[in-house]
Amino acid sequence: MRLSENKLMRFMTSNIHHYEKLSKTEQFLQECAGWIRLLDFFKQENIHLKTRLSFVVDHTAATDFLPLAEQFQNEFILKDEFITEINKDVKNQQTMLTDSIIKKTQPEEKLVKTQQKLRNEIEFLEKDFSSNKNKFNKFISSVLD
Repeated sequence: MRLSENKLMRFMTSNIHHYEKLSKTEQFLQECAGWIRLLDFFKQENIHLKTRLSFVVDHTAATDFLPLAEQFQNEFILKDEFITEINKDVKNQQTMLTDSIIKKTQPEEKLVKTQQKLRNEIEFLEKDFSSNKNKFNKFISSVLD
């Protein structure tokens, strides 16, 4: 049986369209995997910052810096909670994307919007974490002799 040129073009176009969507899904999965590694790094870095803060508090006689130290401690705790929440959301997105690949369906609009939302949250976290880390390092430097 021979396909007409028109039918053949429609068939090829629909398969190319499906492949592009599958590639987008795979790209989203790769992006999620990168975010999981990044979130793990932030979690470890946050532990390191809390440990440094604790050391300075334990080994500094001046008490006038304690309110600022407590403020940083609260920031670190909030970052831990934010990282945990984003991590859950990214893992949930990975599950949904994997299901989409297994079912050989294109990503739903909801998945695309969720991916963009996560992308924005990760970008915010990166900037905010870096800013807070710099402020913390300046604070610690000002406290130490």
